[in-house]
Amino acid sequence: MKIILLSGGSGKRLWPLSNDIRSKQFLQVLESPDGRKESMIQRVVRQIHATGNADGIVVATGAAQKEYVQAQLGRSIGVVTEPCRRDTFPAIALSCSYLASAGTSPDEPVIVMPCDTYADDAYFKTVCQMADAVKAGAAELVLMGITPTYPSEKYGYIVPVKGAGAIDRAIPVARFTEKPDEKTAEKLLAEGALWNGGVFAFRLGYLMKIVEKYMPGRDFTQVHDCYNEFPKISFDYEVVEKAASVAVVPYTGEWRDLGTWNTLTEKLPGATSGTATLHECENTHVVNELGIPVIGLGLKDVVIVVSPEGILVSEKAASEQLKKLL
Repeated sequence: MKIILLSGGSGKRLWPLSNDIRSKQFLQVLESPDGRKESMIQRVVRQIHATGNADGIVVATGAAQKEYVQAQLGRSIGVVTEPCRRDTFPAIALSCSYLASAGTSPDEPVIVMPCDTYADDAYFKTVCQMADAVKAGAAELVLMGITPTYPSEKYGYIVPVKGAGAIDRAIPVARFTEKPDEKTAEKLLAEGALWNGGVFAFRLGYLMKIVEKYMPGRDFTQVHDCYNEFPKISFDYEVVEKAASVAVVPYTGEWRDLGTWNTLTEKLPGATSGTATLHECENTHVVNELGIPVIGLGLKDVVIVVSPEGILVSEKAASEQLKKLL
């Protein structure tokens, strides 16, 4: 199977103000099994390699992120850079055309996944099961469904067909519901609905047929040069919700989206990273990339981030508003 990791330009940035800014996914603030520090993307790639099933990884990112990908992952990882920011569907389409032009078989299973997910090794075994389900013909498109822990309003929901049999753990999908209110979410849980984990599996040829609706031919250079002609739309809206044959593989285990500072701080090994001192603070974290000292006094539920691109001081719960404000 081939893996496409969405990062940087196709994912979430620390400070989305220009094309010359490093993504939060490259900050080496997580703790690896050997006690050293690693970034989100290094952690995910390490866990993918541990499965022994991926024979190629491609990172889809913004042009300014390429040097960070290669510096952290080496040049054995393919990097596809977007000429401009569109959305996840164009980024995935571009990456698939890259694989096709490199000689990947149309029948090869392709997994698309974010690189800012924090999960245990069972998550990556489920990814392999999704590829197996595609090979077995369970559906043209196979999704990962996260077993919900509460009626969340933050995630989309996948509703499996009630009583349907599974093929290689993949259950047919009845419908989708995008970010419902709490009462609707409670009803969805009663129906056995799963959170949409943002992980997709399909044969390369399946996606390339969709790409050809916009770009005749399979040539990567042509798709790259005409990239701005793609609609600015997410993969969920352009592909998933229009698919005629969809199945879901459930996953139960540790899973967190580290796309906001609030969630990322929950997985930091300590309250401070870099030069920082906290005094009489509660549930407060500092990530300091500069050499200057940072001191926090009497703070509660706060995250402080100091980088060459800017300084963030935020109540943790409010950090989700950062992208909207910028």
